[in-house]
Amino acid sequence: MPPTITGFTHHRIPGATTAELNVAVGGDTATGTPVVLLHGFPQTHLMWRHVAPKLAIEHPVICPDLRGYGASDKPADPDGTAYSKRAMAADVVAVAKALGHDRFALVGHDRGALVAIRAGLDHPETVTHLASLDVLPTLDMWEVMHGTSAAVGFHLYLMAQPPGLPEQLIGASPDAFFGHFLDAWTRDPAAVPTDVRAAYLAASRAAVPSIVADYRASAGIDVTHDRADREAGNRLRMPVSVLQQDWGAALGFDAAALWSAWADDLRHSTVQCGHFMAEEAPDLVVEAIRDLLRR
Repeated sequence: MPPTITGFTHHRIPGATTAELNVAVGGDTATGTPVVLLHGFPQTHLMWRHVAPKLAIEHPVICPDLRGYGASDKPADPDGTAYSKRAMAADVVAVAKALGHDRFALVGHDRGALVAIRAGLDHPETVTHLASLDVLPTLDMWEVMHGTSAAVGFHLYLMAQPPGLPEQLIGASPDAFFGHFLDAWTRDPAAVPTDVRAAYLAASRAAVPSIVADYRASAGIDVTHDRADREAGNRLRMPVSVLQQDWGAALGFDAAALWSAWADDLRHSTVQCGHFMAEEAPDLVVEAIRDLLRR
C-alpha cells in the first residue's frame, strides 16, 4: 500500500473548472482556523505527512494534490493558461468552499507556495494568513537568476521551452530527472524514505506534461500576472510568514527585502535545513504556522 497521511480521508473534489482534485482532509472541522497545505515539486500532498496531523489537533486541515500533480486531474493546456497559478489558486478556493470553508489560512511549499501567493493576491477576502516555504514570488525569481549561479535553476529554463522538447527529454528518463531534485535538495536523505520517494517518482513519472506545463506557465502567464500586480501596487494584505534557505547568499540578493515589496505584515526567517523542510524539520514548520495563526 502507498503511504498516506495518518488519520486523513481522501476525496475527489471539483476545482474551479472541470479538473477534479485529490484532497486529503483531516482535523476537527468545528474548531480552529481552517488550514490548506499546498505541496511542491516533485512531490504530492504526502509531503505534509508529519505536519498535517499535528495541525489537525487544533484545525481542520486540507491537503490537495495540485492540478496536474499526484492523483489530481491533469487537463490539457492548449493555450498556456490551464496551469497558471491563477487557475490553480482558483482550484484551491473552490475545494475549500466545497468543504464548507469560505476563509482559510494557506501554506505553500515550492510550487504550492507560488499558488498560495497568487491566491493571496487574487482572493484577499478568502486567505486569512499566508506562509511561503522556500520560494520567491515568480517575478522576483526570474529577476535574481543571472550568470553562472543560475545553473542551479536549470530545470526552470528547460521547462520554460515551447511544448515538445522538454517533455521528450524528461519523459525519456523521468526517474533520473525527478530523483535528481529529491537527492540534491535534501540535506537529510532519511527525511524522504524509500516508500515516499517511490510514491513521488511514480506520481511525477505519470505527470510529465502537466508538470512541465506548470513550470512553463511560470515563465509566461504567471510573470504577466505578477508584473500587473506590481505595477498596480497590489500587495498581500494578510499576515505573511516566509521560511527560506539562504539562497540570497548564494545568488546575491536580499530575500527579505524582495519579500517586503509584496507584504506589509511580514516575518521572514532563514532556515538551516534543506529545501524539503516540512519533511526535514516538521516541528519548525508546525511552530511557524502556529505562530502565523496567532497574528
